[in-house]
Amino acid sequence: MIRSALLAPVAAIAMAAPAPAFAQGNDLASVQRYLRGVTTMTADFTQTDRAGKVLTGTLTWKQPGNIRFQYQKGVPLLIVAEGGALTFIDYSVRQVQRWPIRNSPLGVLLDPSRDLSQFARVVPGDDRLLSVEARDPKHPEYGRITMVFARDPAAPAGLTLQGWVALDSQNNRTTVRLSNQRYGAPIAANAFRWNDPRRTNR
Repeated sequence: MIRSALLAPVAAIAMAAPAPAFAQGNDLASVQRYLRGVTTMTADFTQTDRAGKVLTGTLTWKQPGNIRFQYQKGVPLLIVAEGGALTFIDYSVRQVQRWPIRNSPLGVLLDPSRDLSQFARVVPGDDRLLSVEARDPKHPEYGRITMVFARDPAAPAGLTLQGWVALDSQNNRTTVRLSNQRYGAPIAANAFRWNDPRRTNR
């Protein structure tokens, strides 16, 4: 299901032996600096669910706590995070679901004040990439997210977010890949507003 998978972890990431403690600390610190250093980012995204269904769209991200997934034309879905809440809108059935951002794996991206060292670890792999898995051990029902970064000296903290793999508590897996990432551009104040389909006259 699109909602639970996206909000719950750009290829499958194999579990391996933990990286040395000093490497873990340095890399986690870099990711923390990235999350705190990003002011705005826009990107194109490709989303693949566990059944192989692919959707595309554009992502708009503004720290702290704001993100918008605008799906391709013809897909009546919208996901918006603002004001501490994450909202899923399905215009085809006039359905709106809303819950605290902190209860979603996306909360890792949207709350840069959180200390990653308390709930995240580096996943060893390709040296050109940095993969970090985050989950709340006290709340496994929130799922987990594995963020994948490319090392890029020109980007915030020397990293560029390439995407993530989200896994919810029902083991629904969704992969999100990003491209055409652009940092620091102004984003309108109304970019995270949405039309409530429940208020639309039939």
